[in-house]
Amino acid sequence: MNTDSRFTHKIWQEEELSKMVPGGVPFPMLSDAGGRIGRVYGIYDEDAGVDIRGRFLIDPDGVIQAMEVLTPPVGRNVAELIRQVKAFQHVRKTGEATPSGWQPGKATLKPGPDLAGKVWKVWKPDMAF
Repeated sequence: MNTDSRFTHKIWQEEELSKMVPGGVPFPMLSDAGGRIGRVYGIYDEDAGVDIRGRFLIDPDGVIQAMEVLTPPVGRNVAELIRQVKAFQHVRKTGEATPSGWQPGKATLKPGPDLAGKVWKVWKPDMAF
């Protein structure tokens, strides 16, 4: 969400995002001209008259499931955003939990008392970072 116009978003999608993500970002971007929505979410910079770059994943029930707010010089990861959307969709559909870095088709976790203290046995993360 930002204060850019829907026309700016269209150009961004066609000229930039479509080259970073095959087919572009598969969901609409919100134009918040005037910052009304940014004020509600606490990301509107009154002095500059713009929204600070914010990303909010809101489920079909209207509940914020994730949010990220970054200052303009710090880049965002579109692939990670799409991965998170897919993970939230999977969790909502199955009730399973997705470990960090989860990708569609990879192992998930089945929440419950049997998993407590044993996640490390079930999930073997790639610890190279």
